Amino acid sequence: MLEAEKIKSNWDEYRNRVNTLFPERADNLNKLYDEYEDRIVMMPASSVAHYHNAFAGGYIDHVLRVMDCVEKLYNSWESMGSDMSGYDYNEMMFAAMHHDLGKCGFPGRGREVYQVETSDWHRKNMGRMYKHNENIPFSMVPDLSIYLLQKYQVQMSWNEFLAIRIHDGIYDDANKPYFIARSAQAKLKTNLPLLLHHADHMASQIEYERWRSFKNNSPKLVSPKAKATKKNALKNLAEQNPEIDKSIVDIFSDFKEDKN
Repeated sequence: MLEAEKIKSNWDEYRNRVNTLFPERADNLNKLYDEYEDRIVMMPASSVAHYHNAFAGGYIDHVLRVMDCVEKLYNSWESMGSDMSGYDYNEMMFAAMHHDLGKCGFPGRGREVYQVETSDWHRKNMGRMYKHNENIPFSMVPDLSIYLLQKYQVQMSWNEFLAIRIHDGIYDDANKPYFIARSAQAKLKTNLPLLLHHADHMASQIEYERWRSFKNNSPKLVSPKAKATKKNALKNLAEQNPEIDKSIVDIFSDFKEDKN
């Protein structure tokens, strides 16, 4: 979960990057983001708790992390001697910023992708914090990302288009011809799609690990039935093993009433 202040500061940072990194495209991009602001600011990055950033403000938090990850990976690949030619910094950052834009959904009220899951059973047993809107057409995220950019007349280079289109790597079977080339001519001409895919995977893994850490460190609620079962087990242990020091049982404060 993100605090309201963090959600706001993330959005401010995001909008600042739009104007700083892409001044020639800022007018059209800002039109898109002005119209989608209420939706984008609060939307999650995924629908299930153990995926990544399935909470309010999670989308922008994720995208900013992907942008930071792709920059660090670029520097790492370059330092190891990789050929970083064929694309520029702005193309890399544009693709990173807009790779998941399709998660915003379609234009129009009520046409968002993610809707809050109202079923307690699904939230508790499946970790499904959001459900997918059944009233919009099915679309793969990269396809909808590209559709939205062209709808708002945001021009893209081929490098940007391709990186956004295949950023899911071979998780999407349709991308295999790009990543599993049968000839030298068919291989990717730049490593930008690989960098973006790795950056997205890296950010998602970090976000999953943060969720896991929070979950593991959260107090576990114990039902009355479970308490009673533990109490009976300790009582039986003490009765069947009188040689056990009583203090071993005493450390379980929840069961001290047995001694009264």
